[in-house]
Amino acid sequence: MKIWVDADACPVVIKEILFKAAERTRIQTTLVANHPMRIPPSTVINFMQVSSGFDIADDEIVKRVNEGDLVITSDIPLASEVIDKSAQALSPRGELYTKANIKSRLNIRDFMDTMRASGIQTGGPAALSQSDRQAFANHLDTMITRHLQSSKK
Repeated sequence: MKIWVDADACPVVIKEILFKAAERTRIQTTLVANHPMRIPPSTVINFMQVSSGFDIADDEIVKRVNEGDLVITSDIPLASEVIDKSAQALSPRGELYTKANIKSRLNIRDFMDTMRASGIQTGGPAALSQSDRQAFANHLDTMITRHLQSSKK
C-alpha cells in the first residue's frame, strides 16, 4: 500500500497526521500538488509537483495509484476514479468513500454545483473540527493496521 495525498487543499493538521503515520509505519506517502510544498526530511515521505491546471494533480494521482493504495482527498470525482481502480479514498474529515456511497456523494456534489451556478449561495464547508481530525486519524489507523496485518499473512 502507498498513500497518495491530493495536497493542494489538504489541511496542514491532516498532513501532520499523515507525516507521523508514514514515519511510524514506514509506508510510502506522496503529496501531489501544483505549487511548492514543504515536507519533513524522510525516506518515506515524498512530494511531487505537477504543472498548474484544472485536475492536473488529480490526473497524476489516478495515473499512479494502484489497487490497495489509499488516496487522501476531499475531491469526490477523484475519489470515484480511485475507487474504480480498486484503491481506497478517505476525506480529510474522516469520511471513507466506498463503492456503496460514492455515487450518492457525486449526485449531491453535482446538485450543489447546479445550485451555485444558478446564483444560490450555498456557503462553503465548515471548518475542520476536532472530531473531524479524530475521525480521520481513526480511519487512517484502521486502514493502515489492516494493511500491515494482511501483509504479514
